[in-house]
Amino acid sequence: MSQILTRSCPPALLQQLDGQGVPPLLARLYAARGVADAAEVDYALKGLLPFGGLKNIHAMAARLADAIAARQRLLVVADYDADGATACTVAVRGLAALGAVIDFIVPNRFEYGYGLTPEIVELAAQQQPDIIVTVDNGIASVAGVEAARARGIEVLITDHHLPGDTLPEALIVNPNQPGCEFASKHLAGVGVMFYVLMAVRAEMRQRGVFANGAEPNLGELLDIVALGTVADVVKLDRNNRILVDAGLRRMRSGKLAPGIAALFRVAGRAAHKANAFDLGFTIGPRLNAAGRLDDMSLGIACLLAGSEEVATPLAQELDRLNRERRAIEHGMQDEALTVLSTIDAANHYTLTLYRDDWHQGVVGLVASRLKERYHRPSIVFAPGDDGEIKGSGRSIPGFHLRDALDMVSKRHDGLLLKFGGHSMAAGLTIREQDFAAFQQAFEHVARELLDASALTRVWETDGSLQPRELCLEIAETLAAEVWGQGFPPPTFNDRFHIVSQRLVGGKHLKLRLAKDNVECDGMLFNHGDWLPQQVDAVYQLAANEWQGRKELQIYIQHWQPA
Repeated sequence: MSQILTRSCPPALLQQLDGQGVPPLLARLYAARGVADAAEVDYALKGLLPFGGLKNIHAMAARLADAIAARQRLLVVADYDADGATACTVAVRGLAALGAVIDFIVPNRFEYGYGLTPEIVELAAQQQPDIIVTVDNGIASVAGVEAARARGIEVLITDHHLPGDTLPEALIVNPNQPGCEFASKHLAGVGVMFYVLMAVRAEMRQRGVFANGAEPNLGELLDIVALGTVADVVKLDRNNRILVDAGLRRMRSGKLAPGIAALFRVAGRAAHKANAFDLGFTIGPRLNAAGRLDDMSLGIACLLAGSEEVATPLAQELDRLNRERRAIEHGMQDEALTVLSTIDAANHYTLTLYRDDWHQGVVGLVASRLKERYHRPSIVFAPGDDGEIKGSGRSIPGFHLRDALDMVSKRHDGLLLKFGGHSMAAGLTIREQDFAAFQQAFEHVARELLDASALTRVWETDGSLQPRELCLEIAETLAAEVWGQGFPPPTFNDRFHIVSQRLVGGKHLKLRLAKDNVECDGMLFNHGDWLPQQVDAVYQLAANEWQGRKELQIYIQHWQPA
């Protein structure tokens, strides 16, 4: 079942924005997202929060400046997702521009798992670094830091994940560590690394390092910062929207990294029209495919490429991996739906599935698809090593997945070998023989924590549009804003008359819609059955371009008979 609700729009905020000259529709959208002042949607770089608010940032900057001056060898240890890849790229390019001797490694997720583990330290030690710099990981790497210290290797941690009960004995920059008063807790790993670079440059400037030469322009890294920020699905608070907007403007003006340009090209997208959707659903997945199926060093090499000639074959390989990833995901999803067809999902609070031939790198995506389809917390497992299986889960609003796993762990000692994550996504490892026991324990916890009403899918919209607002100009205005996690793209709901409909591509409906004598084209993807003559639809506006001609198109996300 689904329910359509309209976002509340506080009158005081709406009045304030109207008084500041914000156009009526935008004022309504901003007010519904908690914007209290037009300055909050001014994305000039001067509005970035100063780096001095990050705990340990000055000490980190001084240490890195010392290391650069002493020509010490730095080694970046990255994570294997898009945030880790972009953070690694920003670290390598930025620190090299500041004069560092620097290299990187990224662990293969299937061999080493996540974070700075003792095994990764052993691998890193082969390169004889003086200092390991973690990006997008490290806050939980207590054993890894101890292993590095035992080898005489210093560790500097840059991360954004939530800390555990014990912190590693290392210098840490992380807005979510205890005692950090930085106002934006939602920086991605790449954002944290960018802030560290700003601090290092300021420290070196104060030391007079640039007296006889030009300072490196860190703004040249903002397209990569934007990509990692959007792809990691962190909340787009104002600080993150400033970073993303600056990166998108670089892309649209042609000042983007050759690797990102190549990824746009192989995806068939136009970089000069780049928006946050492109980064999250077109470029990000191609980058992530390397970490899911192969080795993320391929993605990092693409982002580090100095020319499109070098980047293009790497982007083509990432595109091939992404097609392979999609094929694996679709196969697993079909198999999962077949399994679910034998049970009554409506009578379950959770969905927990496992097959011994599923792919470990894709289980999170399949869990996400099941969660979207059934609106249930979903965990999908694939085989690991030595009789273990590894799962990835996705949750729904009102159900903190990591906390639920913690309850299972405390009630069933030894059932969960490892787990971690946050409210909406988590990972875990159990023994294959314990799958049925975990399935039952997880369902029991969900029935305690979830009210049955939470299992009803809620479509939150921005209400109805006036007929005059169903136009290309409004669609282009909305496309120019930075929407994303925590600042959701506008969706509307209205009643439409179906003027005509036809099947395209064998599985999509091409529609002609009418509302109050205004007609426009619409699309309903992955739906092959005819719609009734009148529907109540949840939709988004899009500026569709085809053969050099632009027109308004409505993308229907959900419908029900009028």
